[in-house]
Amino acid sequence: MNKKVKTAIALGVITALSTTYAIPVIAQESADDTLEIIEVKGFRGAVIKAKDLKRESLVAQDSIVAEDIADFPDLNLADSLQRVPGIAITREGGEGRQISLRGMGPQFTRVEVNGMEALGSSSSPMDSRGAVTRSRAFDFNIFASELFNQIDVKKSYSAEIEEGGIGGTVNLKTAKPFDFSGPKGVVGVQGGTNTNTDNFDNRFVGMVSNTWDKFGALASIAYSTRKSSEHGYNTYRWRKKSTSDYSDSIDSGTAALLESGDLWFSRGNRYSVWNNEQERLGITASLQYRPSDDVDLSLDFMRGELNNTLDEHHISTGGSSSTALGRVEELEYIDNNGDKEVVFARYSDTTVRTESREDYNESIFTQVTFNADWVISDALSVEAQIGTSSSEYNQPKVNKANLMREGSGITTDFTQDRFYGVNTYDFDPTSTDGWLVKDLYFQEDYMNTDYDNAKVDFRYLVGDSGTISFGANYKKFTNSGERRRDSGYVQSKDTPLNTGVNTISSDITEVYSDHPDQSWLQLDMDAVKAFYGLSDLSLGDDTVVETYAFEVQEETQALYGLYSWDSILGDSTFRGSIGLRYYNTELTSSGVSNGEDITMVRDYSGVLPTLNVVYEVSEDVLLRFSASKNLTRPSLGALSVSASVSQATLAEGDIGSVSIGNPDLEPYSSVNIDTSIESYFEGVGYLSAAVFFKDIEDFIVTETAAETKTLAELSLPESLLPNGGTSDTQFNVTTPQNADASTIKGFELSFQRDFDFLPEPFHNMGMIANYTWADGTSKYRNVQGSGEDQVKAFQGLSKSSYNLTVYYETDTWGARIAAAYRDRYISRVESGLGDEDERGFHETTYVDFSAFYQLSEALKLNIEGINLTNQQEVQYSDSSDRQYNTTTSGRTYMAGVTYKF
Repeated sequence: MNKKVKTAIALGVITALSTTYAIPVIAQESADDTLEIIEVKGFRGAVIKAKDLKRESLVAQDSIVAEDIADFPDLNLADSLQRVPGIAITREGGEGRQISLRGMGPQFTRVEVNGMEALGSSSSPMDSRGAVTRSRAFDFNIFASELFNQIDVKKSYSAEIEEGGIGGTVNLKTAKPFDFSGPKGVVGVQGGTNTNTDNFDNRFVGMVSNTWDKFGALASIAYSTRKSSEHGYNTYRWRKKSTSDYSDSIDSGTAALLESGDLWFSRGNRYSVWNNEQERLGITASLQYRPSDDVDLSLDFMRGELNNTLDEHHISTGGSSSTALGRVEELEYIDNNGDKEVVFARYSDTTVRTESREDYNESIFTQVTFNADWVISDALSVEAQIGTSSSEYNQPKVNKANLMREGSGITTDFTQDRFYGVNTYDFDPTSTDGWLVKDLYFQEDYMNTDYDNAKVDFRYLVGDSGTISFGANYKKFTNSGERRRDSGYVQSKDTPLNTGVNTISSDITEVYSDHPDQSWLQLDMDAVKAFYGLSDLSLGDDTVVETYAFEVQEETQALYGLYSWDSILGDSTFRGSIGLRYYNTELTSSGVSNGEDITMVRDYSGVLPTLNVVYEVSEDVLLRFSASKNLTRPSLGALSVSASVSQATLAEGDIGSVSIGNPDLEPYSSVNIDTSIESYFEGVGYLSAAVFFKDIEDFIVTETAAETKTLAELSLPESLLPNGGTSDTQFNVTTPQNADASTIKGFELSFQRDFDFLPEPFHNMGMIANYTWADGTSKYRNVQGSGEDQVKAFQGLSKSSYNLTVYYETDTWGARIAAAYRDRYISRVESGLGDEDERGFHETTYVDFSAFYQLSEALKLNIEGINLTNQQEVQYSDSSDRQYNTTTSGRTYMAGVTYKF
């Protein structure tokens, strides 16, 4: 072992795979038939390798390798994946979180880590984005992109791939020692900031690897801290309300509309800030043993941690149904798709609230896998894997404290921007006058997911061009969760007032002034907890919400057989595979139903046929075709036997919401057709056009019962009542059901090449571009509580998305600018609540930049700019397109250095 490697190990098992290694490409010299090694470094080399993987695959596939990840200006793995054709991402605090693939939502994409299925879970601080959910969607923000040296996105299906991903399968691969020749090491540091914060963010990555004849070892780490701040304006949806309390200056026509309840009013009218101090750590380790060319044994470990310390701050309205309705002094409305939408109003005698909230959550992913590859003979080989993984989500703190001020006046104006309201108040929101403590709220959430996996795959060569593959797989999946809640401090104690005056004590309040548009008074969380004797509050077993404590377990056995060939048809290569996969799944769902512990067990099975063929029309033009059947299992929450009661604050007369799972749900099943034509040319270049179609059966929709019920009628305890609810409060009851068939169709266009045909210096430029169009609809039941079914787009489907990267690269320096566009999409269809028929997000375009300068062969400087346009994230309410939530997360700038040794 040389001195540099010893030094690297002593420095502390340095870290995550930097993808700054050269990728060798072998070219043949025509003059003398000798081989010349051409070392294509940097971004170009990575793109060439990814192109070759795409070309050689039997299934429709795109890959990211080496520097294609680490040198893009990306904050995490999701941000890297958005550059793959057909992938669009959701964002949290300016970072990517989940992916949609070819129009299919995040729950339809199956994820593997080092060949083993996995599930990573985080959360959103915003209720409108789902908060804490139990779905099968993988949260990619847990991982730094530097931990992986290859990602394969398989868009079509073959029998040797485990079932479960109608949208596709993403395989994340970490580095192994024999990926490199001899000792390798790298260390990189970065620092920077975001325009919405004053924090200094940092990142550290590194790796050390070596091989000693037959044995190799590798360790890597990626560590980063980041502070983010999203701020903006939001509502709690909009609602029709009636009132007879209005000024004499209101004209008679408007007065009639007020009394009839035909006007739509914004709810909440809220300035908001969400802050997050984030810490991300990733570690990989690999031991590899190759006693001969025929045997390869490896033991791989991976751990990823994401810790979020959050605080949020709001000033909102809290009158009737959280509207500003007290007395209407002025009012202006517009006609919006037939709805009369109030875009300007001045109110008096209403209620204003402020909220301060503190959260802490952590996501911890751990995986260990053992792989054995053995070439038994010239004709027979076997690959085996055994592994286990766990994904923990812990949220031990959700603390909320609310102030309220009655008899207030507010003006809300949407006339300048329908998606960003402007509030003015007839009092000083930072003054202590008139405020009372409204309520305190405490919650904890815990989720745990475990996978145990064992599989074996055999390959047997038949004749000169055929291969028979067959194998077996066992997989045990367990997901459990628990929620604890204590909300028994709603106006239950006197507000501390300053002596002799009707002002709240400044000892428990503070002025929040970090929103760019407004400052306001809020409760100091530590001080108000101390005043009420809650500083040492612990949520014990008596606060467990029984209906949230449930477990879902699946045990799956699968067998497959596959015949592959690589032959000549006419004068061209014709290769392909045809196969069958059989699976059997036993589902166990445990929880509380009608006040009693209950366990339901069922099993289901099926056969999935697959066909994949590739025909080389010419040396560089391929025709690809795939036909298959696949499935996606229902979300974990949908399979629960327990009931979930929405905790949205209710006003008098409001109807709440209860969701009850259905363990009898069948999986989504889909017949898939994919075809493409691909033309490859020199260097990084290729041009492809793909068409895809999916016919989905047993689509799952949420159905709302025709009659509302109280919690008592549902045999649910009143401890589940949300704020404002009573024993007489009525609830809509929704249950997931298998419903109609649905289809999704679309096409992808991809192009990339160097501009080496241009004169100097422009010959060092290049471009990567892709465009995806997708269309798919489903019938949703009892939309908006109307009793009518409606046909709408798939949730998570953006009709159009594209990525464009323009780069310039020499041996010494290079730069890239990348744009990612996503069209608007639906995130939820409302089956019971009358406020909206759907909600979703407007279109976005994110623009990023990166550049490097190679000081020496070993030392490289780099800079990055992320979200250069400070793109607004606009969430809308209803197909009439009303404002729900509008935020910005700021621009991020980073600079750093990477050293290889």
